Amino acid sequence: MGNTRRHFIKQTALASISLSGSSLLPNELRIFDKPTDSMLSETIVADTTPSMIGAYGPWAAKRLDTQLPALSFRKKEWTDLEKWREAAKTRVLERLAVPEISGTPEVKVNKQYTYDGLHIEELSWQLPYGRPTEALLLKPANAKGPLPGILAFHDHGGNKYFGTRKITRTSDKPHTLIQAHQEHYYSGRAWANEIAKQGYVVLVSDAFPFASRRVLLQDVPTAIRQGLSDQDPENPKNIEAYNQWASEHEHIMAKSLFCAGTTWPAVFFAEDQKALDILCARKDVDASRIGCGGLSGGGMRSVYLGGLDPRIKCAVSVGFMTTWKDFALHKSYTHTWMIYVPLLPNELDFPEIMALRAPLPTLVLNDEDDNLFTMPEMKRADTILAEVYKKANAADKYKCSFYPGPHKFDTAMQKEAFAWFDKWLKS
Repeated sequence: MGNTRRHFIKQTALASISLSGSSLLPNELRIFDKPTDSMLSETIVADTTPSMIGAYGPWAAKRLDTQLPALSFRKKEWTDLEKWREAAKTRVLERLAVPEISGTPEVKVNKQYTYDGLHIEELSWQLPYGRPTEALLLKPANAKGPLPGILAFHDHGGNKYFGTRKITRTSDKPHTLIQAHQEHYYSGRAWANEIAKQGYVVLVSDAFPFASRRVLLQDVPTAIRQGLSDQDPENPKNIEAYNQWASEHEHIMAKSLFCAGTTWPAVFFAEDQKALDILCARKDVDASRIGCGGLSGGGMRSVYLGGLDPRIKCAVSVGFMTTWKDFALHKSYTHTWMIYVPLLPNELDFPEIMALRAPLPTLVLNDEDDNLFTMPEMKRADTILAEVYKKANAADKYKCSFYPGPHKFDTAMQKEAFAWFDKWLKS
């Protein structure tokens, strides 16, 4: 999902080619080719693909494959959608151990201006911990009356130096690294700007620990700084060095969060809820018509916020939908520490976190050549979501599309995502 990740994948590609899907059995490919009613069952398909953990793979697979997770709505005993949602949501929140952030933060408007037909506000707010969160709000320059709102989530991209800037544009001369980032992942477009132009109030905030929320070198012990400093931060070479350091710091942050009694997805969720509070409180926003979406790390955040907060009336996850089995056996080496919630796979598969929002509209966009996931498990995730929505009598509220090419949110995918938002937030 970025320069650091691409470099790592290049270095490991030859050694791990069987993990990327090239050695999948023909039968497995046929099984997961197209969801059918017969697939929407409790049938378990054995996975004989070599795993990242070698001889321990079959044992780990058996733990995931012997039965459906305890709180899966796919289990026959769950017949009441609301009772299932209440029980499953309660358990997810328990497993996440969400940190308490009481009240709505005071929002400061640091700057306002018009650019490319949009009214833009540079905002900031202080949470109980860390440095202030910086954010951008975008809406049509001459908008009148409350508009539907979108929480636009930036990606991970192996790049913690940048946050909101990855998916926005506020001048004709963006940072050279941002320009390259948008060309690589977004067809050269600032997608948050583009959806705002279609009649939305869009809020984009820096996620923990990116950009304004990143870990500064001056704040950590000298022993782990690797000789780096925060001087001349906008220099591309210094940004690359920082991102490499931040990548290697992830395991420290994850272990520290576990020791503090919480999880990384919980911090995302707590902070994204505060951003949602801020968006919903605005007079220029119709709080009954709020959506969220994003690519990659932004897609993951859409899974958790969309699944757990019913104020999100329409959710779009791009380039981030698979199963716990995919992470356990095949693809955790391509991902960060930001995904995992201990013990939760016993109770819900990863797609079922997002399925908690059923029957609210949900769109999943995948890339066929995405090296972050295996195709059979992306297909299986689609099957899981489709089954839940069918059982919830809301099959028309769920859609999944696959696009050719690698990990991205290109123009064609944006077009479908924007149309999905329009369909459910403007009708």
